[in-house]
Amino acid sequence: MRVALTGGSSGIGAEVARKLAELGHEVTAFDITEPQVSVADWIKTDLSDPGSIQAATDAVSGKYDALINNAGLPPRDGLEEVILKVNWFGLRRFMAGLLDKLEPGAAIVNTASRAGAMWRENIAEVKALMALEPEKLSNFIQERGIDATRAYNLSKEAVIVMTMAETENLIARNLRMNSVSPAAVSTGILKDFAAAFGDRMVKNVARAGRPGLPEEVAEVIVFLASPESGWIKGQDVTIDGGMSAMSVSDKLDL
Repeated sequence: MRVALTGGSSGIGAEVARKLAELGHEVTAFDITEPQVSVADWIKTDLSDPGSIQAATDAVSGKYDALINNAGLPPRDGLEEVILKVNWFGLRRFMAGLLDKLEPGAAIVNTASRAGAMWRENIAEVKALMALEPEKLSNFIQERGIDATRAYNLSKEAVIVMTMAETENLIARNLRMNSVSPAAVSTGILKDFAAAFGDRMVKNVARAGRPGLPEEVAEVIVFLASPESGWIKGQDVTIDGGMSAMSVSDKLDL
């Protein structure tokens, strides 16, 4: 396979790149930082900058068998606008620029998050974000009092909803798309999530026994990008060591 991967320089993305390379696949990494793992090509890309995205997608030659939208920012105070620019607007713009450069039957995999699990309860705000013109983002954040944690959660809610909403359109183009929603994962940004989600995350990790490993998430992403998962379409796959199941069990008194 020939695979386009955003965010391949660290964490889950680096593990995805490594696993794909081990399997003999050709990886083009789109990232602001050059990957340390071996990839066929690196195209410097800043997903917060529409011009950089345009230049990156214009630089692509040939077709890809899979697109993995993995790049993203964690919840950090003061970065509300950048989080939404990268995690939502940048992902969507980059994907739009690559759709015509995907082979028939290609797979798209989006890295969402368990933090986006409340999309049903927040669907009105999710739809408002999805319909928002990028230049109005700053006002949107101010009017709704969106802090960094909400910006992150909202971005991932939108990714999950978009994955479902675009399924039929992509089927018509002989493409398919799924998302993955990891919970706490042992990467360099785990501390950001601990600061954002506090005791709730600590308790969930304790109940699961440990945080996830980036290679465990990468394995699922690689499977969803492969032909072996061809009949899985429009799904969000939660990867959380049982945290969601335990939460539901608590709520239903099972």
